[in-house]
Amino acid sequence: MSAEMAIDYGTSGPVLRGSGVDHDLRRDGEEAYTSMYDGYAFEVIVQKDGHYPKDRDYPAVPQEAVLGDCWHRFYVRMLEVMQAIDLVRQAMERYSNAEGSFGEPLKLNQKLPVGEAYLETESPRGQMGFYLVSDGNAIPWRARARSSSFCNLSVTAPLCAGCLIADVPAIVGSLDIVMGEIDR
Repeated sequence: MSAEMAIDYGTSGPVLRGSGVDHDLRRDGEEAYTSMYDGYAFEVIVQKDGHYPKDRDYPAVPQEAVLGDCWHRFYVRMLEVMQAIDLVRQAMERYSNAEGSFGEPLKLNQKLPVGEAYLETESPRGQMGFYLVSDGNAIPWRARARSSSFCNLSVTAPLCAGCLIADVPAIVGSLDIVMGEIDR
């Protein structure tokens, strides 16, 4: 899958980065979201100039792998798992020294401000969006979640066109689709 195809079909997350597109909401999203990552060391896992980030001794990319193929989508996911472990370690260090009321339970009867809000976050499968509408009560009047699985599923037909039937499970598996998320 070329970078252009990945963008045209609206893919996100490892599917998009596995095609060489350098986009991650933790760095490129809205300030309300990116500010949560201030002070954390992380790199966007994407192949640049033929190489992935060099913060570890990663296995070499096989010579037969082509940017945008199943192998690259898998590799990006595995490197992101390793990076997530580093982020958790950084968070544990940061919060062991934190002060304030972050450990207090949330009050579920606290009223929400009247209005609506939408925020996209970087989830393991890609972009996940949350939309809330409040009429001023403690429980939102409307809440919706937008999953990345629907957009990532949309590229399945063109990716599988002309391939062997035996290759379809690898292609679909590399897109990491959860069918229960498609109908949100």
